[in-house]
Amino acid sequence: MINASHLTKIYKTDAIETTALSDVSFHVDKGEFVAIMGPSGSGKSTLMHILGALDIPTSGSYILDGQDVGKLKDDDLADIRNRKIGFVFQAFNLLPRTTAIRNVMLPMIYAGVAAEKREETAKAMLTRVGLGNRLYHTSNQLSGGQQQRVAIARALVMNPAILLADEPTGNIASAQAEEVMAIFRRLNDDGHTIVMITHEPDIAIHSKRIITVKDGKIIADKKNRQNRVKLQEIKEDG
Repeated sequence: MINASHLTKIYKTDAIETTALSDVSFHVDKGEFVAIMGPSGSGKSTLMHILGALDIPTSGSYILDGQDVGKLKDDDLADIRNRKIGFVFQAFNLLPRTTAIRNVMLPMIYAGVAAEKREETAKAMLTRVGLGNRLYHTSNQLSGGQQQRVAIARALVMNPAILLADEPTGNIASAQAEEVMAIFRRLNDDGHTIVMITHEPDIAIHSKRIITVKDGKIIADKKNRQNRVKLQEIKEDG
C-alpha cells in the first residue's frame, strides 16, 4: 500500500539548510496498523506531510497504492488527497456551526458525489462511529471525543486506501482517547490500513507495528507485541 524509498527532505532558508528527513525507507502493507513515533523535531510531522501528499520529498520516492506521488502535479495531488487518503487531525478541522452530517459529506461534495448518495453514506459512517443519534448536532454542540468521531467518519466516506491520523487523541480526555482508539482498532480489524503519528506510547500501543523516528531517521521498526497484552487487558476490563 505504501512504499517509501530513501526519502530525504531538506528545507532551505537563505544560506541555511535543515535536513528534516534523511534516507528514510519503509513499507506498509494493506491492512496494517502502524504508529510512527518520535519526539518534537524528530521528523515525524514532515514524514506525515509527505505520506499525506501535502509535501513532496527533496529526494527519494513515495508510492501510494501504486502511484508515484512525487511525480504528480498539483491537481493530481489534490485528487489523491481526496480519494486515496482519509485524514484525521489533532484539531478535528470541522466547520464549527455545521452539522455532523454536513461535515462528513464535504469530501463527497468536492468529489461530485450525488446528493442522495452523500447523505446515505454520511449517515452510515456516523452510525459506524457511534454517532447515529448526533447527525444534526453542530460541531460546537459535541464533546471533543465526539468531534473526533465525526472527523473519523469524514475520513472514511471516500473509502480511502489509507487512514492517516496525526496525533488523533491530542485534544481529548484520556477516557475519550480510549474510545477513539477502540474505533481505530475496529476499523483495522475490518481491513482498513491505518498510519498514525503520535508521541504518546500509551496511544502507540494500540497499533500493531511501531516505527520510531529520531533526528530525521528511522531508529526502530518493530512489531508491537504489547498490542496483544493491551487487547487482552481491554477484553478483561470489558
